[in-house]
Amino acid sequence: MEISLKTVMLANGETLGYRERDGGDRVLLLIHGNMTSSKHWDLVMEALPENFKVYAVDLRGFGISTYYKPIETIKDFSDDVKQFVDALALEYFSICGWSTGGAVAMQFTVDYPKAVNKIILLASASTRGYPFYSVNAFGQQVRLTKKEEVLKDFTKAIPVLCAYQNRDKLFLRNMWDFVIYNNNKPNSARYEEYLEDMLTQRNLVDVYQALNLYNISGVPNGINEGTNQAKNINVPTLVLWGENDLVVSEKMTKEIVEDLGENATLKVLRNCGHSPLVDGLDQLVNEMVTFLNE
Repeated sequence: MEISLKTVMLANGETLGYRERDGGDRVLLLIHGNMTSSKHWDLVMEALPENFKVYAVDLRGFGISTYYKPIETIKDFSDDVKQFVDALALEYFSICGWSTGGAVAMQFTVDYPKAVNKIILLASASTRGYPFYSVNAFGQQVRLTKKEEVLKDFTKAIPVLCAYQNRDKLFLRNMWDFVIYNNNKPNSARYEEYLEDMLTQRNLVDVYQALNLYNISGVPNGINEGTNQAKNINVPTLVLWGENDLVVSEKMTKEIVEDLGENATLKVLRNCGHSPLVDGLDQLVNEMVTFLNE
C-alpha cells in the first residue's frame, strides 16, 4: 500500500513531517526513537494489515520536521503529538512508541488519556527515564545530571555530534552495526536511506537530557523524585523487548511493567536486539497485530 510523506503546521509554529499509509478504520500512530524518524518505520508500515490506517510522525527536530524551539522535556514532544493529532482530527487511536518514542507515548497517555485505545512500547525507555552515563578520568562510570555535562561527554554525545556535523556515515554505520543491528541488517539501499535520515537530527543532546530527566514513576531516578503519573495509565499496554537489546536493559523493561502494573503485559522477542523492526519483523508485526486485535 502507498505510503505518503506529508507535513502539517502545528499551533505552536512548528511543522511536523509524517508518513501516512492508507487503511481501514483502525488508527495506529507510530512514534520513532532517537537518531531516527518516521522513515525507520517503513518496514512495519509495509507489513501491517490493510485494516489499519497508519501514521508515523517525525518528532520536532527529526526528519523533515522543524526545530525552531528546542525541547527540554519529553512532555514537549508529547504536547507536539497532541497538536499533531488535533490538526489531523485523530480522536481515538492506538500508539506504538519505539525507544524514546515509548517515553513520548507514555507521557501522551498520561496527559491525554481519552485519546488512547492501546499502547505498544517497543524497546522503550523506562518509566524512570534513561540515565546518561559517562566515564571519568579514572575510567569510572559516572551519572551526568546536567545538560552542560552531557554536551561535554566524550564517550557518546561528542562522537555522534561530530559524525552528524561531518556527515560521517561510516561512523554511524559502525555504531549501529555494533549496538542496534547486532542480529540482522537492512538491505544496502534501505540502510543508506536510514543513514541519510540520521543526519537530519538537530536535537541529540536535548533528547539525551530529556530522557535523563524523565520520570513518571514514584521511584527516585537519581535526578528527580518522579511524578508518579505512571499509575494513571489505565489502557492495555504491550511491552516488547528484544532479548539481545544492548540499549534498553531488561531491568529498565521490568521497571515499566512494575510501574504500569496490571495493565502491562511483557513479551520477549527472540533473537532481536534494539531494532526488532529489522531483526524480527514478522515476529514484531505478529505481536503487534495480535495485541491490537484483542
